[in-house]
Amino acid sequence: MVKSLESWKEVAAEYGLKEILKPIRKKISEVSSKKKKIHPSSKDIFRAFELTSFKNVKIIILGQDPYHGPNQANGLAFSVNSEVRFPPSLLNIFKEYSTDLNLPIPRDGNLSAWAERGVLLLNSILTVESGSPGSHKNFGWEEFTNQIIKALSDKKSNLVFILWGAYAQSKKILIDPSKHLIIATPHPSPLSAHRGFFGSKPFSKSNDYLRKNKNEEIDWRI
Repeated sequence: MVKSLESWKEVAAEYGLKEILKPIRKKISEVSSKKKKIHPSSKDIFRAFELTSFKNVKIIILGQDPYHGPNQANGLAFSVNSEVRFPPSLLNIFKEYSTDLNLPIPRDGNLSAWAERGVLLLNSILTVESGSPGSHKNFGWEEFTNQIIKALSDKKSNLVFILWGAYAQSKKILIDPSKHLIIATPHPSPLSAHRGFFGSKPFSKSNDYLRKNKNEEIDWRI
C-alpha cells in the first residue's frame, strides 16, 4: 500500500485495497497525461489516512468528492486550505458548530486539527477534475472507500458516523448500527441546511456518545 496508508496496512491487505487502487491509478495517469488538472494534488489524495490512523478513528464525517475549484481541496472532506474562502457548505457547518458548541465561527477552513484528533474526513471519491464536479465518479474510488467504511464498522466499536445528505446516507448499509452511532441529517448545503441540518447538534451528540462509551471526546476547536 502507499506509504500514507501505513497505519491502515492490515485493513488494506484484508479488504483488498491495493487491487482496487490499481485501475484507479491507471485512470488518473491517463487524465494527467492529457494535461488536465486534478484536485487535490497527488500528495494530498490520501491525506485523510495520513492524519487519522486506523487506530485513532473515533468519528467519520463522510463527503462525496473533493472541491473542484483552484486551491480548495486538501484531501479532507469539507475542508479547504488555509486562507481560502469558505464554500457555502463549510460555512453552514461552522454556523452549526458555533451554535452547538457555543464557540466562535473559525477563521480558518482547514480541518486538519479535527483529523489529527480522530475525525476521519472521508470523501467517497478522492479525486476530481478541475471545474467538473463528479468527474471521477466512475474511477472506482467508491469501491475503495466503501471497503474503508466497512472495515471501520467491522473491526471497531462505538464509532460515530456522520452522514450529511442523501448521498452519504446511502452508505448506511455498510455500517452496523448495533455497534456504532449513525447521525444522519440533511446536507449542510444552502439548498438543504434549513431542512434539519441546523439544530442537529452533531458535534455535541458525537461527544456525548463517545463519553458514554468511555472514549475520549473530540476537541472540536480550530
